Amino acid sequence: MRHNEKRHSLWALCALLGYSRQAFYQFEKNNNQNCFKAELVIQQVLLHRAQQPRLGTRKLLVLMQDFVQEHQLKLGRDALFNLLRAHKLLVKKRRRRVQTTFSNHWQKKYPNLIREYVPKAPNLLWVSDIKYILVGDGFAYLSLVTDTYSLEIVRSVYRKR
Repeated sequence: MRHNEKRHSLWALCALLGYSRQAFYQFEKNNNQNCFKAELVIQQVLLHRAQQPRLGTRKLLVLMQDFVQEHQLKLGRDALFNLLRAHKLLVKKRRRRVQTTFSNHWQKKYPNLIREYVPKAPNLLWVSDIKYILVGDGFAYLSLVTDTYSLEIVRSVYRKR
């Protein structure tokens, strides 16, 4: 395709969409500048994350203020969040978990006596479990006793620690 044909087809396409060729070239120029600025910010984020891998977005924004001013960038909190989200660079929140079982201890471990047992009637075998629940700034626990034949909860206890 010759240069003249390319220009003519661009003109036809812009006319079809209701834009001028100038608007197309202006958009292309702005898009290239935005991609360049985004890449600058991403590289700066990666530099900070190399030193502190779990550094959050808000702290990154504070640390990058000098860089943003030096390069005359307009970058706010939401724009940085969106940019990091688009590049999959957001830090996932860690979930607080309570360690309920520690099986790697030195004390005697008892075998599971009911592994193959199948109860033939209700109230022959009950099993129990404890579930820790995050409540405000602390934990509560829910203890359930279940009849293995009917799978009904025989007893439950809820206590806040």
